[in-house]
Amino acid sequence: MFHLKEGDPAPAFSAPIETGETRNLSDYKGKKLVLYFYPKDDTPGCTAEACSLRDNYEQFLGKGYEILGVSPDSAKKHVKFREKFSLPFSLLADESHAVAEAYGVWGPKKFMGRTYDGIHRTTFVINEAGNIERIIAKVDTENHSAQLLG
Repeated sequence: MFHLKEGDPAPAFSAPIETGETRNLSDYKGKKLVLYFYPKDDTPGCTAEACSLRDNYEQFLGKGYEILGVSPDSAKKHVKFREKFSLPFSLLADESHAVAEAYGVWGPKKFMGRTYDGIHRTTFVINEAGNIERIIAKVDTENHSAQLLG
């Protein structure tokens, strides 16, 4: 499932954000991007992760980073999630899982004895040249900003 490694070119993507506008990897050329994949809007772990990034957003901007969240939720659900938690960054609606599959984070998961396909919570830090600088596969949802900034 997980096939990308640090130093690899980040796979190109094109998908809608919560406003319906399309975002592409090329929109971030010349910038550093924190691309974080999470399973579902408004669930405890995903909310903790988003709020950790929100609470430290100015620090990310100060270091030249943009942040973009990705989940299989619809743009409409993303609007509610962003508003409810005052998230200052955009969320990509990856309903077809194409972006998650390109990054190797879509696949079988187990929960309460049941196996199903879903997103494996993972964060990619992409540099100005469009290469993967860092991959965090063991995300600490409540302290995710510290993992990235520390």
